[in-house]
Amino acid sequence: MRFAALRAPGYKGYLAGSVLMMGGDNLEHAITYWVMWQTFHSPVLAGLAVLTHWLPHLFFAIPLGGLADRFDCRRLIQLSALLFISVSIVWGILFATNSLQAWECVALLLVHGFASAIWKAPDQLMLYDMVGPTDLPSAVRLTATGITLGQLVGPALGAVLLFTVGPTIGMFLNVAMYLPFFIYLFIVPITGHVRDAARRAAPHWRDIISVLRDVPTYPSILVVMILQGAIALFIGVALMPLLPEFGTLLGQSSNGAGYAVLVSSMAAGATAAGITLEAIGRIRASTRLAIVAGIAFAASILVFALSHSYPVSIAALIVAGASSLTAASTSQTIVQLEAPSERRGRFVGAAGMTAQGFQAGSGILIGVLAGGLGVAGGVATAATALLLCAVALLIVVVVRRRRLPAIEPDAEAPVELDA
Repeated sequence: MRFAALRAPGYKGYLAGSVLMMGGDNLEHAITYWVMWQTFHSPVLAGLAVLTHWLPHLFFAIPLGGLADRFDCRRLIQLSALLFISVSIVWGILFATNSLQAWECVALLLVHGFASAIWKAPDQLMLYDMVGPTDLPSAVRLTATGITLGQLVGPALGAVLLFTVGPTIGMFLNVAMYLPFFIYLFIVPITGHVRDAARRAAPHWRDIISVLRDVPTYPSILVVMILQGAIALFIGVALMPLLPEFGTLLGQSSNGAGYAVLVSSMAAGATAAGITLEAIGRIRASTRLAIVAGIAFAASILVFALSHSYPVSIAALIVAGASSLTAASTSQTIVQLEAPSERRGRFVGAAGMTAQGFQAGSGILIGVLAGGLGVAGGVATAATALLLCAVALLIVVVVRRRRLPAIEPDAEAPVELDA
């Protein structure tokens, strides 16, 4: 069924709210990163800005997933929105009073990252509860596509506000990006647990060890966690800050339009892929699909790093964006469908620990590689490592599949799990 998730009651409003919330998240980054650089001119602070955003995902994803298992997911997402709103207001006050200090930046960025981490697991449980297992692949893809749009539009809107009304008013206006979703969650009747109302155990710190110990008993989840962790660690968010240097290498340093296309190419590719996959109809979510998409992502980043042609570089980034969305949305679907229902939030959190948390190390890894091999050489080396890792995973999955007894697949099943 094409765009199947859109048939579910409440999903359209939920999708719109998610897009706005992600737009507000990225709008804030666009303004705050610019102000921090203009105020402190500190590469260290810029690096801390990335680390503080992703470290909460690394250390708290599983306990926060436990909260999603236990409590109303709407209220957890609203808590996340309130934290986002509070941080925006405090940024605005500090900008208005011209009293911004470096430690305040780190503290606010850490709270912002924690708000993002709170949002992830309940968001996934809401999707499952809203559309059910059959249409879950569609919901995950459409939501990932919408969030990509938010990541694309948010910084653009932030830049407009920054240079029209200024950073102070821009941060206060950013509050409006979170309010529609916050209000809508009072209306939508889905809690994240309607389909499975069994009472779940209270979250505990020992859940981290328990879930990580149990993940290997779910081979499909283990495979996609390794894949997404490798993507996050080897490439992650480190490529975007390096695009100005690649723009110079490609002769686009003085061409604003050319650089803008370079920056937006991955988001455009991801958006196109999400819409295309939904237009095709039901796509089986399998570990092989996720891994092949991961291989395509690594290969396209390698081509981009080695390219001296601007059109080839743009094409490579478009393919990278399309394959990244396919790998991520397929992996998220597999985790949700394979995880035990009473601990789905914890398993989603474990997957987020690798997919988001490992991104904290991507900037350090590529920074070290780029320092020794140059920007292009550093990215090419990281992409090659990712490519080898993904190919190795594919070999393991194919070999394991061939050793298992042949099982006649269910023609109606929306998901094919190969590992």
